Amino acid sequence: MLSDHFPLLSLRVRTPRLELRLPTDEQLAALAELAVAGVHEPGAMPFLHPWTEAPPAEVARYVVQRHWRKLGEWRPDDWNLELAVLLDGEPVGVQALTAKDFPVLREVGSGSWVGRRFHGQGIGSEMRAAVLHLAFAGLDALEAVSSAHAHNEASLRVSRKLGYRPDGVERHIVRGERVEGRRMRLHRADWVPPVPVEFDGLAPCLPLFGLPPAST
Repeated sequence: MLSDHFPLLSLRVRTPRLELRLPTDEQLAALAELAVAGVHEPGAMPFLHPWTEAPPAEVARYVVQRHWRKLGEWRPDDWNLELAVLLDGEPVGVQALTAKDFPVLREVGSGSWVGRRFHGQGIGSEMRAAVLHLAFAGLDALEAVSSAHAHNEASLRVSRKLGYRPDGVERHIVRGERVEGRRMRLHRADWVPPVPVEFDGLAPCLPLFGLPPAST
């Protein structure tokens, strides 16, 4: 099986409502179509790269190619785990967990998007809680960081709800304009999962995260 050679394909992270996994081809296509339908309010831009403003065909292709690219570039010292988020089996968004030099730094970052028609249901909080618990309880991370534009109150509210604390200010250029960002940081000692989180298939994946194999 392909998962014997790339065990991340068998990794599953579950909360009471959601399942997070690498998408099948059909689920990836559904995510591309969901992104075309919209992931944020018109005129807003929560991302550093304004990929959602491209023509529909380019938005869909971006979702597909980004997924393949992140897997193809995977290294134990530089990885980006972009998981499809499924609600009752239907793809509703993408939740990423990222790290560089993780075996030494033990720090992870995150990023995400949810289809607009699924906004306002608490999905964003629950799916980030899922990967945070994977990081802290499964991968022995020490800290998690997040960043959002100062005007992106929805993302900042999720961070505060999950226990992150302010960690400074940063500047970016988005669409040729200066944008202020807010950094947030969560320490493992402050992590209290708001929902039960379970994961399956993690042990074979540990070397891909730069960690020692699970003891037998």
